[in-house]
Amino acid sequence: MTHLQTLTRLLAGGALALSTPLAAGITAAQQAALADHCNETGCEVQLTGTAMLEAANRLIEAERFDEAETVLAALENSPELADQVDFLRAQLAVATGKTDRAIGLYRGLLEAQPNRTRVRLELARALMTEGRTASADHHFRLAAQDDNLPEEVSRMVRTVRGLIRDRRGWHLDVDIGIAPDTNINNATNTETVDFVAGGIIFPLNLAEENRATSGVGQTVGIAGGLKIGLSSNIALAFDADTRFTNYSGSDFDDLSGTLAIGPEIRFNDRNRLSIQALASQRFYGWDDAQRAFGLRADYQRQLNRGARFAVAVDGRQLHSGFGDQFSGWQTGIYGSYEQVLNRSMVASASLFARRDFLNSEAYSNSEIGARFSIAGELPLGINAGISAGGSRALFDGPLPLFSVEARRDWRVNGQINLGLRSIRMLGFSPSVTYGYSRTDSSISLFQSDRHRIQFGLARYF
Repeated sequence: MTHLQTLTRLLAGGALALSTPLAAGITAAQQAALADHCNETGCEVQLTGTAMLEAANRLIEAERFDEAETVLAALENSPELADQVDFLRAQLAVATGKTDRAIGLYRGLLEAQPNRTRVRLELARALMTEGRTASADHHFRLAAQDDNLPEEVSRMVRTVRGLIRDRRGWHLDVDIGIAPDTNINNATNTETVDFVAGGIIFPLNLAEENRATSGVGQTVGIAGGLKIGLSSNIALAFDADTRFTNYSGSDFDDLSGTLAIGPEIRFNDRNRLSIQALASQRFYGWDDAQRAFGLRADYQRQLNRGARFAVAVDGRQLHSGFGDQFSGWQTGIYGSYEQVLNRSMVASASLFARRDFLNSEAYSNSEIGARFSIAGELPLGINAGISAGGSRALFDGPLPLFSVEARRDWRVNGQINLGLRSIRMLGFSPSVTYGYSRTDSSISLFQSDRHRIQFGLARYF
């Protein structure tokens, strides 16, 4: 018997019930209370809605699917039992190989009440049978936070999640959209900047083309990964992502991509380490903006009760097409902590410290910052998230002609995202994301703010 079959047996055996009396059964007292009316043509038995649900459930277990569908059809005019009927229709769909229909029904039930643990477990199980392991793991992780989850079910969920992490062969995420943006060139909003010459400071007017420009971009993003098992606890991992934003003309078109490859080592069910060589390329206005080559190491530990901790370090050599002063080395360390909340939300906090050793002291800098976010599922099939972050950047030396002291920046950013997973077009779901960023700099040339809204469609394979 496979682990997934064992989980199915535990759920079917009543190890975890719905919050509603979906399969309450018929007690002896209830049976005695049923009114049997018999005459010369036969007997008529009157059943309650709950008893009919139990009958449908038993018919599904006995693989008498047509009869089960007939019983469920008879309950269509009982709106108070609509959720229980939909759940059994989903169970029937799984049993008859109509897994896509079952997934849709389970998602519909979660849209109304995201905290239904039994439904979420059944959805995860159905997703696994379709090979959608990343989505299945997400729902298993949320369901595992139910304090009332029996230990045998909880233990089996942990086992299945471990198998998912070990066997997940590939993933692919695709999103497309349009993005109105108040500052597509990420330039200053100020009309004048200070010019320093011989200790004298006087303002200069900035040309229009050097100031913030608004526009509407068309965006495409693709991210994916592949793992090839080398042994029972080592896999070779390939990760790649690319993003392109197209604006009117070509001056501000932005294309970037990253490729990483290296071993992932699983020490046990809770600890894993990946070490990857990486290469990245960015074109801005179709000019060679930056190339980078380096290494990164990422350690992850699964903690108890849906918590996860990760720390990553990387170092890379930068080559800029905009001038040798922007080339050099970059190193960084990043730490994050995640925690599942209320069986439907995930909160996270992260800290980072980064150092740019560039060929120019004026652009070499150290930056430290933090970011906080919370995201998850709301009623009506809405996925929502909100995040905010801030950092402090200190530069090594003054920028000739613009300052007599080294630059100092405060940087803040925030984002709100809403998605509607209940609507699908060719597998894509709509979303809208609003983002804001601001830089307050000691040099007016680098002061900026930016508002961006992206209307998109996303699909996760």
